[in-house]
Amino acid sequence: MKDNHPISALAQPTSSLVLPDQLAQQAADAVRELLAEAAAANTTRSYASALRYWAGWHAARYGIELTLPVPEAAVLQFVVDHVVRRSAEGELIWELPPAVDQALVAAGLKAKLGAWTLSTVRHRVAVLSTAHRLKQLPNPCEQPAVRTVLSRAGRAAVKRGERPRKKTAITLIELEAMLATCDDTMEGLRDRALLCFAFASGGRRRSEVAAADMRDLRRIGPQGYIYRLEHSKTQQAGVTASSTPDKPVLDRAALALEEWLDAAGITEGAIFRRLWKQRLGPALSPAAVGEIVQRRARLAGLEGDFGGHSLRSGFVTEASRQGVSLPAIMQLTEHRAVSSVVGYFQTGGATANPAARLLED
Repeated sequence: MKDNHPISALAQPTSSLVLPDQLAQQAADAVRELLAEAAAANTTRSYASALRYWAGWHAARYGIELTLPVPEAAVLQFVVDHVVRRSAEGELIWELPPAVDQALVAAGLKAKLGAWTLSTVRHRVAVLSTAHRLKQLPNPCEQPAVRTVLSRAGRAAVKRGERPRKKTAITLIELEAMLATCDDTMEGLRDRALLCFAFASGGRRRSEVAAADMRDLRRIGPQGYIYRLEHSKTQQAGVTASSTPDKPVLDRAALALEEWLDAAGITEGAIFRRLWKQRLGPALSPAAVGEIVQRRARLAGLEGDFGGHSLRSGFVTEASRQGVSLPAIMQLTEHRAVSSVVGYFQTGGATANPAARLLED
């Protein structure tokens, strides 16, 4: 925005930010309500972090404490402060003053200097929107101007050739290479079981693997196990009509899981645990699950941006390649929206499309 914009006159960057324990009372109340609404720990942390950032940004940008409702003009300023655009001279620019940017990083509210991805900005705006809805306040995030700016920013990003960054999918080829790095040590047995369990049971999320517990595991004979998934996003969202919580862990995956449980002597509690010099520790955290995936990918010499979600996207991609129907895939993944899974599904089945072979005899 230009310097003569009305809200620019209010901008008084300060070196002292409102820290998380000094949130305005309304913002603090919104955090607590969001915690009660969001059962998933990852969602809880994400919402709380977003509102902390809003409070810190507002204090640094305007020199005053954040209160709800937030003016529409402030939301627009937030967007242009963090979203890249191309100037008339062809340069990529954004509006966040360097002093404010540095203060936010110094306060630990921002990871690094510079603009954000559009998806991050949309998430922050969505969280603020939820805070307003919960308090039944006029919602600036739903105003036409804010929605139009975010929409046009998305179109501009596409024109610049920007695409959403997704983790590299771990299909069967990559998974086999990663499993080959797992030896017969306790760590190797655990990691092999973890990778097989996460992939074979429907591409489980990091949080779902970390929450896996023996009370939900049931042996079904020589072919394997049934794992009752009680900690998925679908379950926590209260959507049960289309949910199928029983997930099969069969054949090779079942064998890998059995070998780990026998070696570790696990009969109750968390299935996947930390190891301290070959001794069992507490349950792995979701972050630790992602680190195991990344480490095994490195050991296998795989190139790509791997993480916990790689197993989930890889499961859908591989299932599509092997001709598994979309409903059958979604029954295991618990995706509720076809739009969320169809991108991976189409990628996996691209080469199997008969229309791609019109030049063949």
